[in-house]
Amino acid sequence: MSLPLFDDLPGVKGMPKGCAWGVFDKEGKKDRLGTLNLLTSKVVKEAKVEIQEGESVALDLPLDFLKTPAFGRKKFERRPIANNTANKISCDDELHINTQSCSQWDGHCHFGYKSHNLFYNGVSLDEIMNCENVGIETWVDNGGIVGRGVLLDYVEYAQKHGIEYSPVDRHEITVKELEEIAQEQGVEFKEGDILIVRSGLTKWYKESANVAKFDEGKFVGIEGGIDSARWFWNKRFAAVAGDTTAFEAWPPKQFDEHSLHFYLLAMQGMPLGELWNLEKLSEKCKKLGRYTFFLTSAPLHVIHGIASPPNAIAIF
Repeated sequence: MSLPLFDDLPGVKGMPKGCAWGVFDKEGKKDRLGTLNLLTSKVVKEAKVEIQEGESVALDLPLDFLKTPAFGRKKFERRPIANNTANKISCDDELHINTQSCSQWDGHCHFGYKSHNLFYNGVSLDEIMNCENVGIETWVDNGGIVGRGVLLDYVEYAQKHGIEYSPVDRHEITVKELEEIAQEQGVEFKEGDILIVRSGLTKWYKESANVAKFDEGKFVGIEGGIDSARWFWNKRFAAVAGDTTAFEAWPPKQFDEHSLHFYLLAMQGMPLGELWNLEKLSEKCKKLGRYTFFLTSAPLHVIHGIASPPNAIAIF
């Protein structure tokens, strides 16, 4: 797909450099897919060559994984319902979930440009609350998220290079390091790749005896800023995800122009995954000696949906 590079994106009045609003619009119709437009039939068909072993790995954490979800989100609740009558016996369950409380895709309507109170491609808060065809239902209507997944394993890289860090302290992973990891793993990026970065946060949470440290709200993640935003756009990723709470190092140095949430979601329309379960994926990639795979993700079909569990599966 022919797209301008980050520095060549046409200017949008009142918006900062790197705004991709209008780039994917067609025949006067406002785009709602953002970089998911890169998952063309050609890209998906090429990705099927990754299926060689007939093995799969699910990438969602249990919905109740976090004892206390980050940033004050409500904890997952499940209510089982038993139906035991004279004629039949059956069970239902009811779920209450904040879609930001565990493994998730952040949709385009999750994070906006506060200076203008607008979201990707100029969507207003009122439209998000009241209009159809601006939420994650547009992703579902387009067939979900399917393509080639690429894992960059920062945990392995850090151990190899003697980099010491805590996943629950603010630690930045640079795009230079991501390039080095890709080179060491033998990965060559392709247009439409779904990039996944393992930082070790969920592993820490599962093994730690002091999960209260998690509540301090400081986390490992990708370095924010315009240089990182430029790299992600120019690599032509369809979406990005990781196993940390915000994908980017948190808290950001400042919101809006320095935050990757601002750039990737609001400016570029690039879906952003958080708190994915990457431990078995890492083991599988290491065992097979390859870090690419066929990836499927079926977000919930929720009209006006802001975010969703990814329901993601890596297939080798």
